[in-house]
Amino acid sequence: MSTSGGSERQPSTVKVDKTTGAGEPPAGDKKPAARKATGARPGGGKGPQGKGGGKGRKPITPVKVSGGRNWGAILVAAAVGVLALAIVGVAVFYAVKDKNKGTWEEQAAGIEGIVNYREKDPELVKGSQHQPGPIKYTVIPPVAGPHNPVPQNCMGDVYDAPIANEHAVHSMEHGAVWVTYKSGLPAADVQKLADRVRGREKMLMSPVEGLSSNVSLQAWGYQLKVASVDDERIDQFIKALRVNASIEGPTAACDGGVTATGTTPQS
Repeated sequence: MSTSGGSERQPSTVKVDKTTGAGEPPAGDKKPAARKATGARPGGGKGPQGKGGGKGRKPITPVKVSGGRNWGAILVAAAVGVLALAIVGVAVFYAVKDKNKGTWEEQAAGIEGIVNYREKDPELVKGSQHQPGPIKYTVIPPVAGPHNPVPQNCMGDVYDAPIANEHAVHSMEHGAVWVTYKSGLPAADVQKLADRVRGREKMLMSPVEGLSSNVSLQAWGYQLKVASVDDERIDQFIKALRVNASIEGPTAACDGGVTATGTTPQS
């Protein structure tokens, strides 16, 4: 339609957003910016636990990553275990080995050349026959029989001169091994014998004039004579009979006795 006095009017237009019919725009038309502005999360909640009708995201459980094995510590522990087993094995071996040798009497009987006066002359080896003054012995050096009430000190004592038989026999009654050697034996040989005696309880050593062999060993009721100080039977005799041959028990004293030399009894 035309009007007088002016140009034809153009109708004005108003842009209207699409709606769902309920006053809300379609869900697809919501812009991310709007969500960001309200601070809302996709689940409709706010914050970690969401108070807008939905739960927040569950916290992520951290994944544990196991470290590598400590092979150094494992190898050390294994080596200690092997060493312990080896030690136990060696101990058992020697215990069985010694057991197989039998009792000390059986060990003594196995020494070649030993004379067992306990079997040969049972009357001779009776103990506690204390007698003062000089005593005549049928076995030289003596191995048992009557003896002085005071023993010769036998705490590994090495005497450089002859001693009284009467005191030495009492020491053997207490379990001592009396090592004797022929007077005049080379000093080097004497030293080898002394090394076996010096400082060892239930041991004593002295020279004997006119001894029938270079070395003679005595324990209560036993005797062994050998020609050489290197004879292995010397050590066998000491091992089997020291302490064991005592007829007064292993605790019989070997100290507090006579320490003087000389063939005449001191008391």
